[in-house]
Amino acid sequence: MCLGVPARILAVADAGRMTVLADMLGEEREVNLSCLANPNEPPAAWVGDWVLVHLGFALSRITEADALTTLDMLRQLDEAEDGRGHLKASLIG
Repeated sequence: MCLGVPARILAVADAGRMTVLADMLGEEREVNLSCLANPNEPPAAWVGDWVLVHLGFALSRITEADALTTLDMLRQLDEAEDGRGHLKASLIG
């Protein structure tokens, strides 16, 4: 099963490589925007936006409401599995 994780873009990491720093489950991670962003659109235009990330690549832009709902469901799943943190570790490895 493949799972995308919501992340909020915080800052540009490397504009030339189309990478940004994003908050993913409370961890700061580098995310690549090259699958989504227009080459003429600077990565700085994405700061503050939410994206769905899989294997370090942003696969879609999502609304904050959808991101928060998904994060809440992931937290509930983790609690139901009595993993408290196990899910987070497995998603962001």
